[in-house]
Amino acid sequence: MPSEGEPDPAVQPFRHAGGRVGVLMCHGFTGSPASLRPWAEHLAERGYSVELPRLPGHGTVWQDLNRTAWPDWYRCVERSLLDLAERCDAVVVAGLSMGGCLALRLAQEHGPLVQGLVLVNPAVASGDPRLRALPLLRLVKPSVAAIGNDIARPGQDEHAYDRTPLPALYSQTRLWRLVLRDLAAITQPLLLYRSTNDHVVDATGAPQILAGVSSTDVTETELHHSYHVATLDHDASAIFDGATAFIERITEGSRVRAHES
Repeated sequence: MPSEGEPDPAVQPFRHAGGRVGVLMCHGFTGSPASLRPWAEHLAERGYSVELPRLPGHGTVWQDLNRTAWPDWYRCVERSLLDLAERCDAVVVAGLSMGGCLALRLAQEHGPLVQGLVLVNPAVASGDPRLRALPLLRLVKPSVAAIGNDIARPGQDEHAYDRTPLPALYSQTRLWRLVLRDLAAITQPLLLYRSTNDHVVDATGAPQILAGVSSTDVTETELHHSYHVATLDHDASAIFDGATAFIERITEGSRVRAHES
């Protein structure tokens, strides 16, 4: 079994140095870059600069995740954002599940650097009553069985943990509170994909995001043929194509300026 220093090759980060428009991609809690790699490759083939980091504590063993907390995951994607911003004229941030929550936090704290957001089944809340016991349960129970590979399409693997680390999960809920509190700070164009049959993310999250942001350019698209990890599911091509069209539209001015220079 791999340790923190020996990640599975399938979960390695993805990086592509392309044009002057960059896309930062954030994977989900207990997941890995494998869940977003086909999308990242799709964007790279179309000339974008792409950063898909592996979040700390992910892609190894679940115990490693309990040695991290949400500020570690956030700092990881923040570094990638700042790196892209240095070499690109515009940066769009995309996120799956908790990666969507991290994307929202980046937009809240680094608004001028984020041109737009693409969220796929973003995790920002849960109505599960069991979470009320989490502050105490995390102190005595390190993990519970996880819902991994919530994918309708056969043969797909997001390389997620088979256990949910409870101290890390508790930390994620702290991030949710911050992001929900500051939703009004988000003014960027927003494209949100939501699976109608998601066994992982609470259905109340997307409406809270859409009601709370200050963005005027907002699009919500329902996915009827995919479960939670929609980026590896039957609707993946629709997500890739729709997100590409969205990115092209909102960064058109940046691409024109780069061409003229």
